[in-house]
Amino acid sequence: MAVKIRLKRTGMKKAPSYRVVVADARSPRDGRIIENIGWYNPRVEPSAINIDKEKALNWLKNGAQPTDSVLSLLQRAGIVERSSQTTAAPDAQ
Repeated sequence: MAVKIRLKRTGMKKAPSYRVVVADARSPRDGRIIENIGWYNPRVEPSAINIDKEKALNWLKNGAQPTDSVLSLLQRAGIVERSSQTTAAPDAQ
């Protein structure tokens, strides 16, 4: 079972806020979740991020893959260090 850490949209129409959740990769965006580990509100200045560090690190250690947006939030919250993600170009011969 592939497990992802991703955002689940909540809030009113045109006023989004998000829950940071752990879910099966096959379930829909706002579908069934395994665990709620935090929330993110982009509508306040500065944007509010609240993620349970212990739960997030435990899920990452157990193999859960964060989406790109959640990885960015984890880095901004100081839970995951920013790494120099260099992509090597394939050898063209």
